[in-house]
This record gives sequence, C-alpha cells and structure tokens, in this order.
Amino acid sequence: MGAVRMHTDEVDLDAPLVSRLVAAQFPRWAGLPVRRLESSGTENAMFRLGADKVVRLPRHPGAVGSVAHEQRWLARLGPGLPVAAPVPLALGGPGEGFAWPWSVYRWLDGSNPVAGAVEKPHGLAADLAEFVIALRALGTRGGPPNDRGVPLTERDAPTRDALSRLAGRIDTGAVTALWEEALRAPGRAQPPVWAHGDLSPGNVLVRDGRLTAVIDFGGVGVGDPAVDLIVAWNLLPASARGTFREAVGADDAEWARGRGWALSISLIQLPYYWQTNPPLAENSRHVIGEILAEAR
Repeated sequence: MGAVRMHTDEVDLDAPLVSRLVAAQFPRWAGLPVRRLESSGTENAMFRLGADKVVRLPRHPGAVGSVAHEQRWLARLGPGLPVAAPVPLALGGPGEGFAWPWSVYRWLDGSNPVAGAVEKPHGLAADLAEFVIALRALGTRGGPPNDRGVPLTERDAPTRDALSRLAGRIDTGAVTALWEEALRAPGRAQPPVWAHGDLSPGNVLVRDGRLTAVIDFGGVGVGDPAVDLIVAWNLLPASARGTFREAVGADDAEWARGRGWALSISLIQLPYYWQTNPPLAENSRHVIGEILAEAR
C-alpha cells in the first residue's frame, strides 16, 4: 500500500525526500536510514527513521491540519492512557519541495491485528475497553470537537450516496434497513467526552495478542464517544463483542449508535477505496458482513 495514490490531490512522497527533509531540518538525525512503511492509512505516509523513530507526512491537503492537532493533543492525552500513544519528537516544516508541516515520532513496536484472525479476542476486547474508558475520563476543557462525535443524522446524506454507488455489490436493501434502524437510536444525553474517532485495525498495535499501543490521533476530539465502539465490528469477533460492551458499559442506545458508525464508515469507505486500498476495502466488507450476520 506504500505509494499507491488514493486521492486526486495526493502528492508524491518517497524515502529520498524524507532523507533530505530530515538532514536539512534535523541535522542530528542526518544519515539515518529511511524506509517507507507499508500501510493502509489514507491520510498520512509513514517512514521508518533509524531504529527508534518514524516520520509522518500528510499525503494530501485535507490531512495537513492533523499535524498540529496531534502535536498539541498527544502531549496532553498520551500520559493518561493505559497503553502507548505516539510521542512527538519534532515538528518539521515545508522544505525540499514539500509544502506542509510534518512530524517525527518515537517508534512504537507492535503489529496490526487482522479482523478474523485475532489471537486473544477476549483479552484484546478488555484492553480496548480500558483504552476507551481511560480516554473518556480525561478532562475535556478546551478540547476540540470530534468530527465523528456528532449525531448519526449528519452522516445520512453521504451514507445514502455510498449505498447508491454500492448497488449490485452488496445487499443494499438489507443494509439500508439497518442504517435506518441506527438513525432511530436515541442520542447521547450525557456531556461530551474524548473519543479517538478512528479505532480501526490499522491504528491498533498488539503484541502476543494484547493491546500495546493506539496510533493516529489526527481525529481525536470531544463529542459522542459512541464512534469508538466501531472496533467491536471492524476488529473483534462476535464472540468477544459482549466482553467489550460490558467492559465499556454501553447501553442499548450507545451500542446502536456505535454499530451505526461502523456501518456508515464502512459504506462510505468501500466505493471510494475499492480499487486503491484493498485492505481497507476488505475490512469495510468485513464490517458490513458482520453487522448483517448480527441482524440475522
């Protein structure tokens, strides 16, 4: 997935460019080997820098704002989390023909789990719930709004548009009925709290089947945290969803909103990334299949 273009306004990024940027702006790291990392990430490209660092650059203009966002909020949120989060080491600026800011982070060991092949599902479910609960408990003063911490009705138009483009590829009748059911779920009555916003397999790191880190805080913000329940469908098997739900303490309404978010995200991703991001498209099909199976 390294250099595949997924957006029409995506820029060219490669290891020589990163080497030049690092050498020009952070001479202490000049000469360290740079290697592009395979990733299904859609907003940023990542390059391993030496043994203990990673460089993260926005792939397109829409991702540029997340650089400063992460730099600011990771410093505040990271220390309060039960597992590792990215630690910013440096903030780079435009140069060498690259027009945007970029980041250097400490390298985090671990591997991305694969939906359908989770090694210790109940243990991972408990770990993920612990992360979600800890994030929700952090003070929200001054916190930015989470773009996904909004009522599901704000996703109705793009979700229905995606459904129209998926006609003949999925059971749009059954899926539309499930989406409309999610829209009827009661909204959140409690005050807004922190939510990661993109708890997908590509943003979760595990070792020996247990959670070691959560990455990509570009969308972290304050709102309805039901969006963080998406991991119950995009990663955890059905047998472990009850463990996750009980540990998080989700009531029927929040669980229904979380399922709606998982469905909406997958429906919108699937036609957009069908050709350009096979791992993300496959996970989207997985989520849709899991939610249909639950309904049956």
